[in-house]
Amino acid sequence: MRYDLTDFEWSVIEPVLPKGRRGRQPQNNRQVMNGIFWVLRTGAPWRDLPDRYGPYTTAYNRFNRWRKAGIWDKLMAAVTKAHGGKVQMIDSSIVRVHQHASGVKKKWRSLYWTQPRRALDKNPCARRWPRPTAPDPDHARPSS
Repeated sequence: MRYDLTDFEWSVIEPVLPKGRRGRQPQNNRQVMNGIFWVLRTGAPWRDLPDRYGPYTTAYNRFNRWRKAGIWDKLMAAVTKAHGGKVQMIDSSIVRVHQHASGVKKKWRSLYWTQPRRALDKNPCARRWPRPTAPDPDHARPSS
């Protein structure tokens, strides 16, 4: 397929993969490796692995087993060596998050207070409601 391993790439990778284990020997390592790369490249869940790469559980289990055994580090070293140390990788991800989920600290202002909260802590009297003032005698209601 489009992104499957070439014969040269497979000739570099195959000697690094584990061999000689007890029990049934793994089959179709190249097919499973292509399936692992498909999942990693697309970001799809393991269950969405196309049938041409074999069962998704096989790919998932080998990926985890090889990760724990350090096979991926050896594989990367072999690929780098095969290309004369001229292997470069770029990984870039952009994930947009809603502004409320980004964790930015919000400025809190009360509906009643015009000063920031810390200024109120310095002056405890500023927390009190203003006292009503005496009515202005010039604007007093006429008595009936």
